[in-house]
Amino acid sequence: MLLEHIGNELDLTERHLIVLKKVIEEGPIGILKLAEVTGMQNHKVRYSLRVLEQANLIKPSAQGAVPGDAVPKFLQNFERDLSEINEKVSRLREIEASIPK
Repeated sequence: MLLEHIGNELDLTERHLIVLKKVIEEGPIGILKLAEVTGMQNHKVRYSLRVLEQANLIKPSAQGAVPGDAVPKFLQNFERDLSEINEKVSRLREIEASIPK
């Protein structure tokens, strides 16, 4: 219950990262091809593309999505951001372990 929202957000982030990876590897690439190569439904790919475009991680072109200007900085900061999340998870584990059972 408490962690369900976090789990859903992680699932969504994973989906966005898979789409971004395919755009970087195969761009320009359209929604139909992205859905095919990722096994995702078209509407989920479309949503991920919209989120990635808002973050400047992809940009549209006549041939399909291509990597955006923010990709290098995103990738440069990714490990640091993930480490910060891991630190927060560690603190949660410590709190949970200290709760009397």
